[in-house]
Amino acid sequence: MKTEQAHTSVSQDVSAAKIQVEQVRKTFDIGGAEPFVALDGVDLCVSENEFVTVVGPSGCGKSTLMNILVGLDRPTSGRALVDGRQVRGPGPERGMIFQQYALFPWLTVRKNVEFGLKNTVKDKAERRRIAEHFIDLVGLGQFADALPKMLSGGMKQRCAIARAYAVNPSILLMDEPFGALDALTRVRLQEQLLETWSQDRRTVVFITHDVDEAVFLANRVVVMAARPGRIQQIINVDLPYPRNDEVRMSPQFAALRNQVWHAVYHQD
Repeated sequence: MKTEQAHTSVSQDVSAAKIQVEQVRKTFDIGGAEPFVALDGVDLCVSENEFVTVVGPSGCGKSTLMNILVGLDRPTSGRALVDGRQVRGPGPERGMIFQQYALFPWLTVRKNVEFGLKNTVKDKAERRRIAEHFIDLVGLGQFADALPKMLSGGMKQRCAIARAYAVNPSILLMDEPFGALDALTRVRLQEQLLETWSQDRRTVVFITHDVDEAVFLANRVVVMAARPGRIQQIINVDLPYPRNDEVRMSPQFAALRNQVWHAVYHQD
């Protein structure tokens, strides 16, 4: 196990970074004498195909950082780059998965997954082939013709993941995607997500409030602190893939969980 202070994260080879966040500061005018500082001096590099989770207390700026990476918001100062290009808005290389499933209720699973392909894949048969590949990848092949109202919460989220994968983004940005699910479904979807990621590697940045989830999924856990939002620590997760119940019950997992827990809940 290895813990790095936040400033050492930029000592990586930034020229090889898939995502690079440089001294990002974000403030909001909330009507007072001073603006609210949501993020202050955030530096982070994420390598290609890396799985990074971001965890921290409420109000630490996790979702603000995600919105900047997606391109839905811009930093007050500093910058975020993807493949060396500054993020100035949403882009096809970044797929976003929210806690809310955001499925079209009148479309089947297959049609929901095909929807994002309409602008880039003109051939209907090819759209169907691509959609069915990713529907099968997330284990929904038997439900391709089902409407969202016929699916459980976990199945809806798997459909959303298949839709994000189908448009072939090189980056997946996931903001509490399993936060509304019951504990058992959440564990199953964590394992399903890692299985999908192992077969079709993408760079993933995954926000969560759950320490166990953060450790189970990640190559590295980014621990944020609040007021102002900043990176407190970056903790390497030296656990083997594939990850399963045996990994969850291991002493190594317990030690890493305790390390992240202490970093999140015992901040100065």
